[in-house]
Amino acid sequence: MVSPVVILVRPQMGENIGAVARAMSNFGLPELRLVAPRDGWPNKKAAEMAAGATHIIDGVKVFERFTEALLDVQHVYATTARSRDMEKLVLEPAEAMVQLCEQQESGWRTALVFGPERTGLENEEVALCNTLITIPTSPDNSSLNLAQSCVILGYEWWRRQGMASAERALPEVAAREDWDGLFKQLEVYLDEVNYYRVAGKKTIMWHNVQTMLLRAQWSGQEVRSMRGMLRSIWERRKLNSD
Repeated sequence: MVSPVVILVRPQMGENIGAVARAMSNFGLPELRLVAPRDGWPNKKAAEMAAGATHIIDGVKVFERFTEALLDVQHVYATTARSRDMEKLVLEPAEAMVQLCEQQESGWRTALVFGPERTGLENEEVALCNTLITIPTSPDNSSLNLAQSCVILGYEWWRRQGMASAERALPEVAAREDWDGLFKQLEVYLDEVNYYRVAGKKTIMWHNVQTMLLRAQWSGQEVRSMRGMLRSIWERRKLNSD
């Protein structure tokens, strides 16, 4: 059974990366991925902060783009407290970990994603995530740092190991590498037929298209079949227009 990967998107401080690694070690989360860390990698301050978690720091994988860090992942959980103009499933940590553990028992590859310390995830990044996790806090001081958020999710994940029902085996679903190819293909087609019409609305419309398709949780074969159908329709259209 593969544990979820933890992905930090554009983390700003080495100390926070190290604290996250330490929290991961506390709760048996071994794999950390960084997307465009502000101060580069390796980071001395991260290593110093990661008491007892040097194995996680040593195994860090660094990516330039968020999409690259997701290629082998099938379901992505984004931690965010910001409201969005997208119809995403929003769960609290305990609920999210129940769902994640069921997916895990069925062999799905999952990811827990945390945005930059000051700004959080961008809408473009949230659009690529399946489920949002919000951590209820006091309105008097609602902000949590990266390590605090990781501790909460790590604890909820750790205590639910083995609690998922074997009777609820989930179907195979496509990894993000398959979805990434579909999205690139579809975006080109929609641009060429001027689907958005009003340029200013393209961004939110495209995010909603991605959200709608990801909600279907297609298998890899279904994604490839859809790409084949789109390609056939497109080629027929081009042939008829010549």
